This record gives sequence, C-alpha cells and structure tokens, in this order.
Amino acid sequence: MRKNGLLLLVLGQLLFSCISTEKDVPSPKEITESFSTEDENLDGADFSEEKIIARTAKHGAEFSSDQIVGSAVIEHPASHEIKTYFLYGAEHLNLENNYFDIPVVYNAAVKKWIKYFTGRGRGFFQRYSGRAGRYAPILSKVLKDNGLPQDLIFLAMAESGFQTKAKSWAKAVGPWQFMPYTGRRYGLEVNWYVDERRDPIKSSIAASKYLKKLYKQFGSWELAAASYNAGEGKMGRAIRRYRTKNFWKIRRGRYLKPETKNYVPKIMALAIIGKNLKSFGFEEIDWHEPLDFQEIQVPGGADLFKIAKDLNVEFDDLHYLNPEIQRWFTPPTHETYTLRVPVGKRETWAACCSAKKEEYIASQEVFQKYRVRGRKTRLDDVARKFKIKDKKVLTWLNDNYKSHRSRVPRGTYVTLPFRIGQSKKDNMYADLYDKPRKSVIRKRKYRNRIRVAKRRGKKISNPSQFYTVKRGDSLWSVSRKTGVSLDTLIVSNLKIIKKRQIRAGDRLVIR
Repeated sequence: MRKNGLLLLVLGQLLFSCISTEKDVPSPKEITESFSTEDENLDGADFSEEKIIARTAKHGAEFSSDQIVGSAVIEHPASHEIKTYFLYGAEHLNLENNYFDIPVVYNAAVKKWIKYFTGRGRGFFQRYSGRAGRYAPILSKVLKDNGLPQDLIFLAMAESGFQTKAKSWAKAVGPWQFMPYTGRRYGLEVNWYVDERRDPIKSSIAASKYLKKLYKQFGSWELAAASYNAGEGKMGRAIRRYRTKNFWKIRRGRYLKPETKNYVPKIMALAIIGKNLKSFGFEEIDWHEPLDFQEIQVPGGADLFKIAKDLNVEFDDLHYLNPEIQRWFTPPTHETYTLRVPVGKRETWAACCSAKKEEYIASQEVFQKYRVRGRKTRLDDVARKFKIKDKKVLTWLNDNYKSHRSRVPRGTYVTLPFRIGQSKKDNMYADLYDKPRKSVIRKRKYRNRIRVAKRRGKKISNPSQFYTVKRGDSLWSVSRKTGVSLDTLIVSNLKIIKKRQIRAGDRLVIR
C-alpha cells in the first residue's frame, strides 16, 4: 500500500513539473503556401498567420471526433504519407485506432500513466483535450507541413496541456515549454516586451525546427522526446554511459531523472487515450472553439487599452489573442507590429483608426511616474527598485538620459512602464516577481555564506586535528560541537565545501 501511495505521489508531482535532411522550417508565409490554390482567393496579397488559422479551420473536418483534434488520422497505414506504427500488445483493449505516426508501446510504464489519466488524473485529461480544440489543429498543421508526425502534438499536451501561458518552475514557457535560451536559438523573440514562446504558431515553428534537429541527432522519436525534456547533452551522455540507443534500456539506469524516465511513457499514454476516446470513456469532450482572428498593423509602442476601446472589445480579449505581448503596449523595439483582433474588427479598424495610427502610440501622460529621493541615484537604481530587469526600458521612456547608468537628480520624476491606475502586482507583471525554487535559494545562500567566510575566516594552515562528519551534521552543528568558528571551519575545508555540502564520512580540519 505504501509503495502504491508513493507511486501516485511521484506521478502527481511529475504531472505538475512539466510544468525536438536538416531543411529549415518554413516561415508562416511558406507554411500557408502549402495549402491548396484556393488560398489565393483570400483577400490580401500577402500570406499571414491569419491565413494559417483560416485554412486550418477550413480543413478541420479531416479530424475525427473519436480522437483528439489534430492527431494523425491514419486510414490506410501502408500508404500514409509518413511511417506508421502499430500498437502491439493492446489488442485485448479493442481500440478504435491502433496506428500512430510516432512509436507507441503498451508496457508497464505506459499502463501506469493510462491508469492515472483514466482515474485520478481524468479531470486533467478532459481539460487538456478541451483546449486541444482551440490549439491542436494549428500545432498539428505546422508539424505536418514540415514532414513531422502529427501525433507529436501529444508532446505539447504532456508539456503544457495546450496552454499558451503555461510556465514551469524552471522558467520554461508556452505550449511547447521552451527555455529562454532554446527559444531564442530557434528564432523566438524573448524580452521584456514580448515572449514569442507563448505564440501558438511561432512556437510551433520553433518546436518543429528543434524536434527535426533532435530526431536527426538521435535517430529515434523516443530519444528525441527524452532529449527535448532532459536536453541533448544529458541524453548524449546517457547513450555513451549505457552504450545503447534504446530508450527503454537507458531508462533502467539511474542516470536520467525520474521526470525524463516518465516523460516518454506519459506522451505514449496520452496518445493511446487521445486517439481512442470512446474506448476510454471520453465520449463527450467539451471542445474549445477553434482559434480565429484577423490581423491589423499598429505602431510599436501602441496603447492596447486605447485600441481595445476604439475597437469596442475587451482589453483581456485583445491580450488573449496576442499572448506573446507581455505588457499593455506593443513592443517599441518594432516600427510596426502585427496585432490579432477578433473577426470583424479589421473593418472597424480600417474605418475608424488606421489613418491615425500614430495617435495610438502611448503618450507620456498615461505612464506612472516616480520621484527620486536619493542624492546619488542612477537610472539603473530605479530599474532595480521596480524589478525592471531590462534597463533599456527606462532609457526608452526617459530619452533625456543616454544610459541606464546616468545620474538622476534628487526630486526628478522618472517615467515607469506601468500604466496610471494599474497595480505593479498586476498579473501582467507576474514575471517581475517570480520567486526561484527553494533549492535555488538554498544554493544561493550557501554560496553567499562561503564568500563571507573567505573574507572573515582564518585558515588553519597546518592541521593536527580532524572531525569525521556524522549523519545529520551541518556546518553549523560541527562548529558548535568543536568550538571552531563557522568562518574558520569553511575556509579551512574549502576543497570540500566549495563543491558541495558536507556528507557523512567527510574529514574536516578543526585544529
């Protein structure tokens, strides 16, 4: 019983912790051109993300209601456009769909996840599936147009549950849970103003690039998926350590973290359930409405509150269609910005507002101000006070200062990037107040304590007496037991302490 309880606890933690020929992946325009020639009849000479949505919605009928929308529909496995895989060992389940375009197995690890998502995690699966109605067709279309398996949408399902604003403890963001470095590496803009990891189309293009690269590197979708979670460096070392490219053999070892070991079985379980909804009792999914919008061109630094008011839409609705915009104005680093608006509002914009675009640039009057009180305050001191990590934001708003290091005279007002009447603790600024994990805080404090000890402690140069660390000891308890100051204890045992915390059996210099 204890063992089963521990297993369920681990599965629950893993669920919330999620919390890859080298041809370049096409741009949104190139993706759209892969549709039928009917696309040419759409108004507007240039293809855009809006057209991708339109064509995805039009062709949505090809997705079966018996399975998650966007997953691969395989009617003729032998003639399917890419390789297909049969699910062996699950014949007794009498599934509607036994073919997938990624390798799927039915083993003990996968069965545990199936049991979870059809039992205690049933609500999670229903919510994930509902959101799939909105986003999965887009993600699937991008994958398909790049020659990738459509069933890789279950990787996104495992990562984020198809949430554009999903964020993990490790700062991975968006439906594909990109880390900042990896996102930028694959063409996504990530800065104080925008975070394209949240954009369902742009992030799917980046994910296609990354998954193509991982598959080419490792030669199997199991290893590509595992390295998407753990990192290609970690997976490469695991392959060398165990001298095999068989994921299931690597999984038996202790090198990979439990999260990665369970990641591939989790994706497979989601795919098996997701393509056999009736077999697992998910006959009535509350599918979300498909994503639909139009696009308008607005200036950089445009006030979204003002645009929303003139278009007669809610600000939250505008923000919902543009999840990559982090603030209440479009990024001033762009001369113009393509903004998504509800269907029908492009005509409203053309009639009322497009001729006076420049009037929508946020004016100084709507920004909050801060009065400097210190005598030797610099602009970056103000940035630090308000947790504005990108100091160029303040130089953009306060163009009378050439650098963030510029001195700000006492009594001067500094313009802040918050709107008048808006709380600095608004959800829009949640990223400014993110707290690191407890383990990160502990390591940070540990390193700081070592720095203090180096400054204040006296190193014992010719040791004559040692203390053997016992289970449960800490540096503080050893210091108390032996009467040696903590600073001296640290600097005299730096070879051990600077690498890691002390362990039972370590010999520490005390005299």
